[in-house]
Amino acid sequence: MRRWGAVALLASLATAAAAQDAPGVRFCPNRPSLGASGCTTLPGQVQVELAGVDWQRDDDGETREDLIRSEVTARIGLTRNSEAQIGWTPLGTLRTRDLASGAVSRDTGAGDVTLGWRRALSHPDGKKLSSAVQPYVTLPVGQHEIGAGDWSAGMVLPVMWRIDKKWSVDFTGQVAAAVDQDGHGRHFDATGVFGIGYALTDSVTANAEVSVERDQDPAEHVVRTLAAASLAWKLTKRTQLDLLAVAGLNHHAPDARVALGGALLF
Repeated sequence: MRRWGAVALLASLATAAAAQDAPGVRFCPNRPSLGASGCTTLPGQVQVELAGVDWQRDDDGETREDLIRSEVTARIGLTRNSEAQIGWTPLGTLRTRDLASGAVSRDTGAGDVTLGWRRALSHPDGKKLSSAVQPYVTLPVGQHEIGAGDWSAGMVLPVMWRIDKKWSVDFTGQVAAAVDQDGHGRHFDATGVFGIGYALTDSVTANAEVSVERDQDPAEHVVRTLAAASLAWKLTKRTQLDLLAVAGLNHHAPDARVALGGALLF
């Protein structure tokens, strides 16, 4: 109920903000992309991005895991080309079922906190050819099974080219010192996300993406590939609702993921 309540709250905030549109607004949510953008929030403004419901299923043939979580990210404008970011998972539930015995276990709690800083290298308004660099660190404050269990850090490098008013293409590269599967220590992890966007209307945009991740965990080196489709509906110049659907393309990737949320600029 808390997760659905978060979605209802976001919708009500979007309606309330409809009459507050003003010039000089820079509103470019990362949501619902698997990657990131090169756009930054203007100084004195705060952009809140919320996943009211984010469900993911992973079935490896022996166990089936269903993870349902909510996520919130605050993007705080520092200068005209830089912003600070704070991300948190306030609530998550992991349901694990043993396919042989039918036994089910559940873990519920808060997740980790991620601190980041984005510096735009070109076109911080997200127009034309925009790019940025974004270092981050994740703090292990989350509960067991919901959090990673140790700190991690990395760098995100997004590039987006707006070809015209309809079409855009983008690439997000990410390298990280990711937490080992056992929750202790770190290893190299690299991800590349390729995307293409199309504006269906002035307020609705569709995106298609492919993600490839190379995870060199000491327990097992794997490659995960994903395909994603998403819709973003900008209700006003300061509000957005969005939907993301993801499918795993190989054995090591999660089978499916669906996320519903949005963004609000203050």
